[in-house]
Amino acid sequence: MVKHSTILLILAIAAVSAMFAGCEQKNMLYSDAEYIMFSDTAAVYPVMEGDDYSFKVPVISTVTLDYDRTIAVEVIDEGSNAVEGRDYRLKSNTLTIPAGQNAAYVEVYPDYDSFDVDDTLSFNLQLVMPEQLKWDVYGNRTKVTMLKSCPFLIDEFTGYCVVTSLFLYTYPGAENTSYQRLIETEVSKEKENTVILHDWLFTGYDVTLTFDPSDPVNPTVSMDPDQILSDEESVFGQVNGDNRILVESSPNYISSFNSCLKSVSLWARVYVNNMSEQVGTVGHYYNVMEWVSDEEGERLKGEGM
Repeated sequence: MVKHSTILLILAIAAVSAMFAGCEQKNMLYSDAEYIMFSDTAAVYPVMEGDDYSFKVPVISTVTLDYDRTIAVEVIDEGSNAVEGRDYRLKSNTLTIPAGQNAAYVEVYPDYDSFDVDDTLSFNLQLVMPEQLKWDVYGNRTKVTMLKSCPFLIDEFTGYCVVTSLFLYTYPGAENTSYQRLIETEVSKEKENTVILHDWLFTGYDVTLTFDPSDPVNPTVSMDPDQILSDEESVFGQVNGDNRILVESSPNYISSFNSCLKSVSLWARVYVNNMSEQVGTVGHYYNVMEWVSDEEGERLKGEGM
């Protein structure tokens, strides 16, 4: 489930508190100062498999009251490319903030089968309530974006894989004639959710890649540090350190994967050491890995990739 920031709520409460303080100085009372708004003006939610799967869009109030508050919610077609009733449905067109609480939710049931593997669909929601409950700073609308999230299966990231690498584009070395390579991968027996990339960019040098599917909206990958990419001589034509080119996932960029497309977008930091003392960073290079069927892999292999 998507994690939502409470910053808006904190700011809202702080602003109302400041209002109270100002009123007290003027000997005025605003005990009923109240605003209701969506927690986020825009957020991305995963669309996962299952007939009973849903996600919740949070609505917050700046105050807690001793009675229930029910307000209506409507879909705004303008600016939406998702169709209600086809791509999703709302559990209810009203929501109730219970007495003693300051939050409620709009529950959305997306239709998993309506989404293609690379679809990103969105719609707009609006709170229907008295004008005095609307805080002009944040308004009464939110944009709900839905992204299909296929189940993560580590075995889907094994077998033949096509690697497209900007490092190879810059440094093909003595071996490569293209910035693309066809490699084979298998599940690591030593580390969970990890695959071994055999001969990743250069023959004879395997590296590992670890998947983190904990956030279905932003699934990430990482590469452990100090993995050997190649020797320096055959790639740079000279030795700058200890004749090892090392690689890790770049700390400067986010690397991610897509279970639906069976692909990885990896930013890799390439560097050189000399007896554990760092000589320097070669650069940060973007790499795309796309897993293909055995049939496609054999065809590409036969064509010399």
